[in-house]
Amino acid sequence: MTNSTPLKEKTNVVPLMVALLMACMAFQLNASMLNPVLVTIAKSLGTSEATVGLTQTAFFMSAALFSIFIPRLSDIVGRQKVLFTLIAITTVGGVVAALAPNIEIYFLSRVIQGVSGPVVPLCLLMLHHEVKDPKQYGILMGIITAVNGGIAGIDAFLGGYIATNFGFRPVFWFIAAVGVITLPFILKGAPESKPNAGQRMDWVGVIFLVITLAGFLTALNFTSNIPLVIGSVVVALVSFTLFVQVEKKVINPLVTIADLKKRSTWALLLTTVLTMTGIFAIVNGLVVSFAQNGEIGYSLTANATAIYLLAPYALIGWLVGPFMGKLAPVYGYNRILRVGLIGSLLGVVALMYLGLNTMAILIAATIFIGVTYAGTANIMLNGLGVVLSPKDNPGFLPGMNAAAFHIGAGLSFALLPAMQAMNATSKDGYFNGMLLGLGITVLAFLVSFLIPKPVDAEVQSA
Repeated sequence: MTNSTPLKEKTNVVPLMVALLMACMAFQLNASMLNPVLVTIAKSLGTSEATVGLTQTAFFMSAALFSIFIPRLSDIVGRQKVLFTLIAITTVGGVVAALAPNIEIYFLSRVIQGVSGPVVPLCLLMLHHEVKDPKQYGILMGIITAVNGGIAGIDAFLGGYIATNFGFRPVFWFIAAVGVITLPFILKGAPESKPNAGQRMDWVGVIFLVITLAGFLTALNFTSNIPLVIGSVVVALVSFTLFVQVEKKVINPLVTIADLKKRSTWALLLTTVLTMTGIFAIVNGLVVSFAQNGEIGYSLTANATAIYLLAPYALIGWLVGPFMGKLAPVYGYNRILRVGLIGSLLGVVALMYLGLNTMAILIAATIFIGVTYAGTANIMLNGLGVVLSPKDNPGFLPGMNAAAFHIGAGLSFALLPAMQAMNATSKDGYFNGMLLGLGITVLAFLVSFLIPKPVDAEVQSA
């Protein structure tokens, strides 16, 4: 009898992991597979790279807004059911993108695909519910969250190859096909869980929090329009004030005010936003753009960019992620996070001073950031969102942290390329964009010291 339970857990973890990895892959393709394709999309739809970059921002902003409340909703109505629905919706978005006749419809498709934003934290919650051993959970967490950096580089390679030879539309048909294939895996391999079944969803709180976030994001993305910025900030502040009042009165709040005040909440969320803002668009935006720039860059095709830069970056992150996940419970989530941030800073400095002049160093530094960010810092930030979440509201912090990831990614694409565009015809533009990212990442490193230690998720080394 004593051996039956462990045996059952080992048997069930395989179909569970297959289902969760498929779901994460179906989501991640919407982001990483497009990195080498953005230039092709701009040419095909007759618009600028900056405009296509805004559609990336729209995707991440949509993902952030839905991440706020979807994990909490899944705690109530069922995580498997919600995960299935998210993948179905993003599949529809892929079809719309493949058929988009202009940039406006393409923009809409990216907003639809952004609904799948909370897929990764939702998968981690489902994994945490089924796997109780901290070390085993750390390893499996590392495997799942490594998908956030790209699917072992295959997605970037395929995206570049398809775009170079067939255009951007088949890329989205491929994304939609993966979504369709994923759905039965979720139904078969992912057990249903409802830790807060019977509670009422705080939809009034959701509305006010979404308006708050949307207001601040609008202000940050339209800084050149002063009246719009002022109006958006005012709306956001009023909405947040109403949100706080609502949360004080409802029986089952979206989040308690006490939880919002904890360092485990605001310090983690701020670190995540700053990390993503500082690093994400350096590799996925500036490095890719410079590599494909025919005047001051290396004139690579989308396919070559994927082969030499994005695929190795994602592959090394995929390989390192499980190893870092295994180390986290033993050596500490926060300690490994800071090691990853320091390494990322060194990688960005190498890109700025050497990579813009030597292609081999550009490749090497990008791969190094794959180790330090995609395989380390990203893994720890995702993991901390789960292990620091309140036990009575497990979906709260992973959802907010997912929103922080997407906010940071969106801000990164809004801020860093804008800095580069101020001097677009010179390498100085790329240098300045990376310099801005470097400064923001330094702030992330400093704030990370405020994140409390997740005592329950860490064990003494044997």
